[in-house]
Order: sequence, then structure tokens, then C-alpha cells
Amino acid sequence: MNRRRFLKMILAFLGSVTFFSFAFSFLKYLTALPASATAANKITIRKNEIASGDAKNIVYQNKPAIIINRPDKGFIALSLTCTHLGCVVEFNKSRQTLLCPCHAGMYDLEGNVISGPPPKPLTALPLKIEGDSIIIG
Repeated sequence: MNRRRFLKMILAFLGSVTFFSFAFSFLKYLTALPASATAANKITIRKNEIASGDAKNIVYQNKPAIIINRPDKGFIALSLTCTHLGCVVEFNKSRQTLLCPCHAGMYDLEGNVISGPPPKPLTALPLKIEGDSIIIG
């Protein structure tokens, strides 16, 4: 086998691998569910699962979120995606704040920015209380 034929075979192999990887990604994109079909998700949690001053992490529409039982203010649901660079924010129970571990962005329990680089507050999720249940979505 000469060098020219070997290089042609290698280029044909690499070209076919590249083509099939793009074709697979494109077909997966075309067959994805529309956003309106996934937006109808609802999560139900019992109120007694979250004590006053405590929180519960959940996944809402495939994104991390949290339900916080604020002392004297009631429940709130917030996205845990930092508005600075998209890191996952953590709940600090002792300080009653939300902290981004990437760049020390700090939020209060309403999702408002206290300090750090985040440009805007955390996204509040729709929350409704019916009896002993908390309904997100």
C-alpha cells in the first residue's frame, strides 16, 4: 500500500465519522419534544416536609430549583441557576442566604442579589399552596 492510498483511506474514514456525528446530532435535534410539551410539568410537595427556615432541593423542568420555607413569610420557589455564569447556587441554612460557589455571588431568600457579580435576581418559579400541598408549576 502506498502513502497516497493510505492517506485517502484515513481521510475517508475521518470524513465519514464527522458526517455521521453531525447527522446523529441533527436527527436528535429534530426529534426532540417541543418546549410546550415539557412546560406542563407540575411538582407537588407536602408543606410539612419543609420546616420553617429550611429548604428542599428539587428538579423542575430538568433544572435545579429549591423551595424555601422563609420564617414569617411563607414558601418561595427559586431556580438554583446563578444569573452570572450559570453555576448551581447552594442554600446556606445558618446564614439564611443562597451562595454561588463559583464567584461568591450571594442572594437573599427572595432571590435578590446581596453581593457579588450576578447581574439580576434568581428566577422565581410559579408556586401555589392548596391545603397541605405546595404545587410548583
